[in-house]
Amino acid sequence: MADPEKLFMVNVVTPDGLIFSHHSSIVEMRAIDGQRSVMYNHLPILTPLAIGEIKVKRSREMNNVVNHIAVSGGYFEFSNNVATIIADSAERAGNIDVSRAKAARERAQNALKKAQAAHDQRSLERAQVALRRAINRISVYNSDN
Repeated sequence: MADPEKLFMVNVVTPDGLIFSHHSSIVEMRAIDGQRSVMYNHLPILTPLAIGEIKVKRSREMNNVVNHIAVSGGYFEFSNNVATIIADSAERAGNIDVSRAKAARERAQNALKKAQAAHDQRSLERAQVALRRAINRISVYNSDN
């Protein structure tokens, strides 16, 4: 008889509330110091997240469905087989308005050009972050479709 699948709970929370809560066999994310994967019974961890994609691989019973979530930074915490992602903003791939994300990318690219021309470091950094967020949202949307 096969061993039962080892699953743990994954919760994604933003200031707007809980946006995702499911069991998972593995979670992959981009921490500020590199790519990380967490499975059942992982040692406790708390790590800051970079702008990136969270991949939540569900159980074999769910045909190994993978949920894709775009996050704009935040924190990942794992203990007692519960993963909690706390992010300023997070969107499931199916909820991303790709036309809005593409418009945000265009605005950020224009702001980047203006900041470079004006040699405005602060505006340049803000535009770079906005561009990374928009590109991430588009990428996560495309990974699910």
